[in-house]
Amino acid sequence: MNFEKTILILGGTTEAAALAKELSIQENIRTITSLAGRTKNPAKIAGEVRTGGFGGVFGMVAYFSQNKIDEVVDATHPFATKISSTTKLACKLSGLPLKRVSRAAWKPRPKDDWQMVDNIKAAKSALPEDARAFLALGSQHLDVFSSRDDIHFVARMVDAPSLPLDFKHLTIVEGLPGNSVDDEKKLFETHGISHLVCRNSGGERGRFKLDAARELGIGVVMIIRPRAIHL
Repeated sequence: MNFEKTILILGGTTEAAALAKELSIQENIRTITSLAGRTKNPAKIAGEVRTGGFGGVFGMVAYFSQNKIDEVVDATHPFATKISSTTKLACKLSGLPLKRVSRAAWKPRPKDDWQMVDNIKAAKSALPEDARAFLALGSQHLDVFSSRDDIHFVARMVDAPSLPLDFKHLTIVEGLPGNSVDDEKKLFETHGISHLVCRNSGGERGRFKLDAARELGIGVVMIIRPRAIHL
């Protein structure tokens, strides 16, 4: 089939999947969604899908050329600054238009108990002694907390780690965020959670844990977003 345009979507987010679905119904557009590959069994995405890195800026430039990419959409996670920076430079070198699709950040609501911190190391320091902290961060961001032997951590991740994590006190919960505030409340109550640690990723489903924390009086250590990559 001859396409008028080929669009590369850098994805992994709900927004990326929704965009791929929307574009896939247009017969004159070819879509390729690129996933980082951290999730073993990602949800089905419309159109073509590739997995893995590009090999840096020049690897991405070569991919653009080899696949006759006409336009790039960066719909990666708000904290995926490295791939966003790489994409910006690769598009500049290739002369390709680049669009950014990003979900809105969460904002505190009345009675939310949020402590805003700049990064994960600051989040570790913000937790009080003897806390029972729920880490909604993903497996690649847990190591920094392992030195806090005084805290019992509960970590949620889509896929269980392939190797044991070096924590004195750690419970792993496999799966995606809950489908409702009640789901998240039940999880927090089951594990006796006193604090929630998360990044300000935005998204409707991810908000359930914050609403659950508010209703249960759980303190939230919120990692603020890095500065946006200006296109």
